[in-house]
Amino acid sequence: MQVSVYNIQGAVVGQLDLDESVFAVPMNEAVVHQALVRQRANARVGTASTKTRSNVSGSGRKLYRQKHTGRARAGDLRSPLRRHGGIIFGPHPRSYRQQMPKKMRRLAIKCLLSAKVADGELKVVDKLEMSQPRTRDMIGMLQTLGIDRSALIALSAPDAAVVRSGSNVKGAKIIQAQLLNVVDLLMYSGLIITADAVRVVEGLWGTEPPAGTEG
Repeated sequence: MQVSVYNIQGAVVGQLDLDESVFAVPMNEAVVHQALVRQRANARVGTASTKTRSNVSGSGRKLYRQKHTGRARAGDLRSPLRRHGGIIFGPHPRSYRQQMPKKMRRLAIKCLLSAKVADGELKVVDKLEMSQPRTRDMIGMLQTLGIDRSALIALSAPDAAVVRSGSNVKGAKIIQAQLLNVVDLLMYSGLIITADAVRVVEGLWGTEPPAGTEG
């Protein structure tokens, strides 16, 4: 599979072969959905905490006798039925972490990368370098590449000038290729990736990934 390679002026400067084991994988919506739920669940801190009737302050004595008062029967001040009483079945600190097989995590990434190619939302640039941070230059590059909505920009290595140039661009996010994830690939419509970053992606999620590499 070949795709066009652009420069930052939007002109085609060549062709690039893509690994079909990464960029031509049939969509598996169930796996993508499970990977999305897992990533968002694992991002939860899980520190929400409420007090039960045994934790709130207040006396434990019965407010008044059970019968012959004409009022509804009542227990102590800490009853969940009363103002400032305990919380029934409230949240307590817990882990929301979910497990998912490595092959399924890798498949979810490859499905989304393949969908970007199939939908024409992937743009490969020969290189993305800026001598100094300029938001205007980043906006101009996105426009020349035909990106009219949000865009995820993947680099092979961190570049301070490029990161700062895109930090104030609405709907754009710059990320290292090895940090591509399901949430970002779903959130941003376009994917701009450098030719070097394509090779990083193929090395990570291709047919024969390096030993010990997480998907």
